[in-house]
Amino acid sequence: MVTFIVSVVLLLLGYWLYSKLIERIIGVEPNRVTPAVAHPDGVDYVPMKPWRIFLIQFLNIAGVGPIIGAVMGAQFGTASFLWIVFGCILAGAVHDFIAGFISLREDGASLPEIHGKYLGKGMKQFMRGFTVVLMILVGVVFVNTPAKLLSGDPFIPGFLQGVDPMVIRYGWVVIIFVYYLMATLLPIDKVIGKIYPVFGILLLAMAVAIVVAFVAHGVRVPEVWEGLSNHHPQRATTPVFPMMFISIACGAISGFHATQSPLMARCMVSEKQARPIFYGAMIAEGVVALIWAAAAAYFFYGGDPSLYHGEKDAAMVKLIASTWFPPAITFVTLLGVVSAAVTSGDTALRSARLIVADFMHIDQKPLSKRLLVALPVFAITAGLLVFSILDDDGFQVIWRYFSWANQVLAMVTLWAVTVFLSRLHSGKGWYWITLVPALFMSMVTISFLFVAHGEGLGSVLPRWLGYSLAAAITVVLGVLFFVRRGKSDSLK
Repeated sequence: MVTFIVSVVLLLLGYWLYSKLIERIIGVEPNRVTPAVAHPDGVDYVPMKPWRIFLIQFLNIAGVGPIIGAVMGAQFGTASFLWIVFGCILAGAVHDFIAGFISLREDGASLPEIHGKYLGKGMKQFMRGFTVVLMILVGVVFVNTPAKLLSGDPFIPGFLQGVDPMVIRYGWVVIIFVYYLMATLLPIDKVIGKIYPVFGILLLAMAVAIVVAFVAHGVRVPEVWEGLSNHHPQRATTPVFPMMFISIACGAISGFHATQSPLMARCMVSEKQARPIFYGAMIAEGVVALIWAAAAAYFFYGGDPSLYHGEKDAAMVKLIASTWFPPAITFVTLLGVVSAAVTSGDTALRSARLIVADFMHIDQKPLSKRLLVALPVFAITAGLLVFSILDDDGFQVIWRYFSWANQVLAMVTLWAVTVFLSRLHSGKGWYWITLVPALFMSMVTISFLFVAHGEGLGSVLPRWLGYSLAAAITVVLGVLFFVRRGKSDSLK
């Protein structure tokens, strides 16, 4: 438990200390007029209370990422704890904070518009399509996961006992999908603003309950000094780098987060709210991810091996809850997982609507124009849903592409905020605080293409060659940044 306790303390210190440094570097101005104050529209630009925005942001970015992702990442061993802690403090929370702050300064601009301003028009056009595709994948993943959980125990009522679980699952898919459409179209304060804070509190309470179970059951959480060896069942073909850094996305760093920040930037009434809402929500998610990773690690390799029978993903969540909690709390815990998934899927599709509307310059105040943008997005999402539901292997493919695309988006966003800092403090070296994470995430996402078996070229290329190619491309990206920065400085 020592590693776990120290890790939580480090995450909290990261918020109290490092986030204040970032706040000073980017130059927060508390009295500057925000987009929500400048032109509220009653749909997307809606001033809200900061505590409500925090809980919405927390639930938006969390989803099942810090739960399912952390469970999958825990299979790699205690190295997962280190990545959650240091990835969150030095990369993920900084990524969320600065990207959200830029959106706040740029009239609530969507993420691809930020990419375009700092990385060029070509990148803007590419990231518009890439980001919308990622939002659709998030919608698919976060419809399928809760529907699958809700179609099994303990959610099936007595009158549905004996009904084919797939029929029940289809029913939940339809219900969740209809809700997504409503949440995407209605003003943000009508559905999201009212129910999200409740679910946010539930997600936090769920994590606290697991910590209480650690103490009550004398759970032995593995320690870092016991070794950082890879415990993954397919470790011969699944190395810690880059696979663990792809698996644990939302709990350490996630490009999806930066797509959600503009939603909240359009609701904030002061730039002073940016640090607790953007950096703070990521730290809260890091704590949740750490708790679930520690719980899963106990079952994978730290506790009684007789308890673990090969469960993973959602099945592992069920095992954790049913082993430590009575039925009532197990039900609430799984309901929290369901709500976490549902309340990220809807905002993902809402983000897709806003991104498309921004680059097509379609006013989103009239409901008819919101429908005009949303319906094609939902039609594509529905098609992928059919593929993922009919074939569980299809869902696994979509999940892997979602995870990789998510980290690619984080990498591109880190490069954009690095250029932002370079321009903001010309002649100073503050851009290094995001340049190092940008280079690291470049290496992670590129090496995945050359090292991963199945998804990448790892089945063909020797691993040393895959890493070498990824390192070479990463170095080229770093050189291009400094060349471009040098040209920019020479023009001043």
